[in-house]
Amino acid sequence: MSLDERWQDLKVPTVEPRYRISYLSPMAIRPIIEAPDARLRLKSKPVETIDDRIRTLIADMFETMYDAPGIGLAAIQVGEPLRVLVIDLQEREEIEGDDGNRDERTINDPRVFINPEILDPTQATNIHNEGCLSVPDQYADVERPAACRARWMDLDGVMHDEQIEGMLATCLQHEMDHLEGILFIDHLSRLKREMVLRKLAKLKKAA
Repeated sequence: MSLDERWQDLKVPTVEPRYRISYLSPMAIRPIIEAPDARLRLKSKPVETIDDRIRTLIADMFETMYDAPGIGLAAIQVGEPLRVLVIDLQEREEIEGDDGNRDERTINDPRVFINPEILDPTQATNIHNEGCLSVPDQYADVERPAACRARWMDLDGVMHDEQIEGMLATCLQHEMDHLEGILFIDHLSRLKREMVLRKLAKLKKAA
């Protein structure tokens, strides 16, 4: 999932010590697959073992996501059809400096979701203006459940089962779609979806 306009000036964040396990492997920025690449329509397979290959993949995914910049990335977006997601909402907090002026800082919360499942989505919905690193520079309003219960495994193999809401719920559902070969534009009408794809093709041609 891409950053919206509020976060276009985001800098690559410093990862807090408790999350640095994701960064123990050498990191590399991987190419992000863009629509209409057929690989984005693949259904991703579960991770069977959290080994060095998976740790390296996750480290690379964080590096790639921050470089883009974005707030979420699925493994298939870097060509790996595995059920792995990384998310960091990179929220902003206003603080008061020593000089009395108010400034903003980024609060980092990098999270790893391995073999995630969405359970019990709410009837209530939210609409967010979504974008995607695999559909660059294109945005559209998408309606999704406002909250859901989610179950996943972290990088240490620990299982989590939590109620998730707000932007995290939206982002998780967006990234979960990738694991099923679904893009956010698939939630739009056929006309709007075709308009987005035409714009994307035009931008690629111009580039």
